[in-house]
Amino acid sequence: MADEHNSLQPDSIGGSQRDENEGSVEGSAEPGFLAIGRVIRPHGVRGDVTVDVYTHMPERFSWLEQVYISRNVKAIAPDVVVIENVRFHQGRVLLKLSGYDSREDAEGLRGIFLFVPEDEGIPLEEGEVFLFDLEGLDVYTDEDEYLGVLVEVLETGANDVFIVRGDGGEVLIPNTEEAIVEVDLEAKRMVVHILPGLRP
Repeated sequence: MADEHNSLQPDSIGGSQRDENEGSVEGSAEPGFLAIGRVIRPHGVRGDVTVDVYTHMPERFSWLEQVYISRNVKAIAPDVVVIENVRFHQGRVLLKLSGYDSREDAEGLRGIFLFVPEDEGIPLEEGEVFLFDLEGLDVYTDEDEYLGVLVEVLETGANDVFIVRGDGGEVLIPNTEEAIVEVDLEAKRMVVHILPGLRP
């Protein structure tokens, strides 16, 4: 099964838990692939890139000899690339991939997802879910008001923040036990309690 993406801890959710087959990239062929990061931008002039990490064990990058890449998070057959060097800086990974030797080369990697095969994933603890998999969920209040779609997860260093966009504008929901009432991945639904000051 899978490790990848930072996990929403079980005490912040009241909904369904993942089964042993969840965590794979939907629609991927066997073997499935798990996103462990995404290239944000080039770093320096020698082809290095800055990676936003989706795994709760960033050090796993230093264990890898190769990584799979694709622009599609639901990639069926991502390309494999050898990893030449890995460094860690301010909570992110600096990665050098073989064949990308200049800043111009690295610019072409901007936005690329990085994957490992599903069978290389690190198991979740019971009740954890992957933050990355929450994107796209329909979000409702505990009074059954539809707020919109969860479009992005912001990692703030304290509590993560879920960005929800709908007809009423953008709402920011903190990942706290008080705010997150239920997460049902199978139904693609999240229920939240709106705290004072959170509405647009």
